[in-house]
Amino acid sequence: MNGSVRLGRVVGVPLRMHWSVPLLAALFAYGLGRQTLPVWIPGRPPLVYALAGVAGAGLLMGSLVLHETAHAATARRKEISVQDVTLWALGGMTRMGRPKTAAAAFLVAVSGPVTSLVIGGAALGAGFGLHALAGWAAVPGVVLLWLGWANLFLGVFNLLPAVPLDGGRVMQALLWWRTGDRERADLAASRGGQITGVLLAGAGWVILLRGAPIGLWLVFIGLFIMVVAGSERRHAALHSALRGLRVSDAMTAPVSTGADWLTAQNFIDEVAVHSRHSVVPLLDFEGRPSGVVQIRRLAAVPAASRESLRVRELAIPLSQCAVAAPDDPLTEALDRISLRTGMRLLVVDAGHLVGIVTGKDVSRMMQRHSLGGRAQG
Repeated sequence: MNGSVRLGRVVGVPLRMHWSVPLLAALFAYGLGRQTLPVWIPGRPPLVYALAGVAGAGLLMGSLVLHETAHAATARRKEISVQDVTLWALGGMTRMGRPKTAAAAFLVAVSGPVTSLVIGGAALGAGFGLHALAGWAAVPGVVLLWLGWANLFLGVFNLLPAVPLDGGRVMQALLWWRTGDRERADLAASRGGQITGVLLAGAGWVILLRGAPIGLWLVFIGLFIMVVAGSERRHAALHSALRGLRVSDAMTAPVSTGADWLTAQNFIDEVAVHSRHSVVPLLDFEGRPSGVVQIRRLAAVPAASRESLRVRELAIPLSQCAVAAPDDPLTEALDRISLRTGMRLLVVDAGHLVGIVTGKDVSRMMQRHSLGGRAQG
């Protein structure tokens, strides 16, 4: 996600934080320290409320991390690739590959809400226990009660049957298991997400007009769900249209390539100026693919450095590129595409580059499908 910074790793997966998270934590700390705690346990010094508010907000952020970590850990146990975990203003996001079975999809989806519900129950139990002791334990007791209710709300809210919420993923998995048709399940779940998003945005707008600021938050959440659900509906339609096709059916061959040992200047003169693409695959001395280079990155190299830099130093290595074999299912191969390298899939057979699949190739296959013809390469 743009605007995020890497914090470290959880269960072997990169953990990132969006710039909006500190703002969210500050709002929670302010609300807890200036509003909730003074009402529940009046008479404490302002510094106690402030420290307790910061501690509560920190614990809630930690709960969000555990929620997303549960998704990532379950996915890895089910042998699903996980790219990263990102915290942001509307909660968290775990980017991962597509589950191979409905059972795996269900377990990954439900693991997050279950984790939040368990944390919420544990925090409420501890909070009631401390609050009953009174005295010094009253403040941490109320903080834990607040944390418990917040996690229970998080767990229940995430179970709403709306993609991209966890409940939408659960519904996807159940429909997939019942019908045996993954694309049909994806379309139904994304349609439900769009409807839920409209309802949340509408309810938030009504609440906002009645003077409650929380309505604005519901509007944002509703709009976010609408946008993501719409994107997933288009993605599901793409998979439905390309079902049964192999990578070889869509790939373009032969491929325009360049040598990775050339200097940036030589590559520009000999390859880039003649290429019709914004990304060019690279080959090593043995003629095997070594990565891709973006033309815009070449153009950004200062003229004084172009004679000394090798183009492979500017390239995205093959290990970070989307790669498929000619006989791989096209829909599964497209899921490997990264936003970093764009809509491009390198087709490799026996270690040699035999073709490439671009966005134009996929559009061509979609057009053939819409005309009712059987798409062939």
